This record gives sequence, C-alpha cells and structure tokens, in this order.
Amino acid sequence: MIHPSAKVHLGSIVDSGVSIGESTFVSAYSHIVSGATIGRDCSILDHVLIESDVHVGDRVTVKGGVQIGQGVRLEDEVYVGSNTTITDNKCSPLRQDGDKNLVTYICRGAFIGANATLLSGIRIGAGSIVEAGAVVASNVPPKAIVSGNPAKIVGYRDAVKKQGTVTGDAGELERSSVEGVQLYSVHNVKDLRGDLAALEWDKDLPFNPKRIFFVYNVPSDLIRGEHAHKVCHQFLLCIHGSIAVVLDDGNNREEFLLSDPQIGIHIPPKVWGTQYKYSSGAVLVVLASHEYDAGDYIRDYEDYLTFVTL
Repeated sequence: MIHPSAKVHLGSIVDSGVSIGESTFVSAYSHIVSGATIGRDCSILDHVLIESDVHVGDRVTVKGGVQIGQGVRLEDEVYVGSNTTITDNKCSPLRQDGDKNLVTYICRGAFIGANATLLSGIRIGAGSIVEAGAVVASNVPPKAIVSGNPAKIVGYRDAVKKQGTVTGDAGELERSSVEGVQLYSVHNVKDLRGDLAALEWDKDLPFNPKRIFFVYNVPSDLIRGEHAHKVCHQFLLCIHGSIAVVLDDGNNREEFLLSDPQIGIHIPPKVWGTQYKYSSGAVLVVLASHEYDAGDYIRDYEDYLTFVTL
C-alpha cells in the first residue's frame, strides 16, 4: 500500500506488497522489494535498493546508492549516507545453519556516514555515529562514535571532556554536570623511595566499601562497563596507565581521563558508566559500596533511561 500523499518518482520500481507511509518521497531509479515497509516523512533518494523484510521507521533519510539487505530494521530518525551497504542476513558470519531470522537493528537517531559497510546481525545503538567508510562487524553502543576498518569506538556523542587536576590536598575536586558524580584527590606522599597514595574509608570516600575489584589486560579497542547500578556506589582509580570514563545521567554526558593515581571519581547509583581507551598495561581499581548483586545492574541503555525517568 502506498499512501496517497507519498511521491514515488518515475523510474523507481515499487513491488506489490510494499507499504509506503504518508508524505514519504522515493527518488528516481530506486527499487523497493515486496515485503518492505517504509514509514512516513521519509526520503529515499536515487539508486537505492531496499530488499524484502526491511522495516524503515518515520523521518528516515536514505541517501543515493544505498543497499539495504534483508532483515534490517531502521528505527525513526535514522540517517544513512550515500553508498552505504547493510548486508543481507544470508551473508552474515553470525548466521547459524537453519537461522532465517537474523535481524540488524539501526536504532533511533543513529547516523551512518557515506560508504560505510554494516554486517548483518548487529545493533547500531540509539544516537550513535558510524563515520564515513567504517566497516562495522559488531554492536555499537548507544551514543558511541565509531570509525575505521574494523570499526572501533573513538568517542561518545555530546560527551564533554574533563580532566581533574591535583590540588595538593586530598578531598573533593570539581563537581561534574552528571548528577552526583564527583572527582576526588587522593592523599599522596612523595619521597626519594617513590610515591605513596592512600585512602581512608571514613574520611576520604563518600561511602564505606564492601568490595574491591581490578580491571586489567583490556585491549585498547575494547570497552568495559556499559551499565548503571540501582543502589551501588563506585569509586574508580586508575593506578597505572590511562583510561577514559564516560558517565551519563540521561541528560548530561561527560568524559573523564583517569591517568593519575592521585585522582579518583565517585559514581553514584543511577549513572550510566562506560570505560574505554585503555592504554597498554592500564589497571583500574574499583571500590564498591555493596557486594556483588546481578539484580542491581541495568545493562540496556533504553531500560536505563526508563528507570531514571520513573
């Protein structure tokens, strides 16, 4: 069904069994295969191929020369740059014998740059950016920016970069715009034998830890975290090397570089945290206010946004 307000340019082929929504424009020489669904207020430009079992949301822009294979879901307000290829689910290395339902998700507000290649069976997170020419073979977190072949995370969208500066005194440093997040300076003693940094639970931390764990041997192209806690507080220290920490309260997002053992960061509950850009040999120490509880974790960003708005 083609909505009466939709405009399909002469020279395009729209098979029977295609649904095209209100006020959507399909430019010249495109082919939309039976079984595809296009939402309203979309713009499908020249020489686009949209295969069967593709669902396109509302207000989506697909630039010229794009090929979208079977099993792709483009959510609302996605932008797909010129000559991008989103591969057919039959070609995916993730496909198992007999698997006919492998689905690729391009989530709401994602931006895909020109000439990108996306393998099927992956999820491109809401609001993320795939830079031009990237080859994406694995999931992209919400708001992440990826680049290269294979694509790696190079930043996070709208994240203000911050770095604490040692003041000479232990205690609170700059307060973040992310709700409840606080940088701290750790006690430090220097002499000819080397440096010593120390924390006292009752004096220097906003909570009394019940658990400590260490994160190390993380390849520089991988990420950790990607979750929030419902009730648990955390205090992060990078005691060797450097680590980028992205924190998000649902409204504000900041990126902190932990590269000095004298600087720690307090992450309260209800803050989404991600760590990436681990330098070679980096060691992250995490103090937690509670013992491990799998039920305290929120691991899906959309679920997190729902949780913090309740």
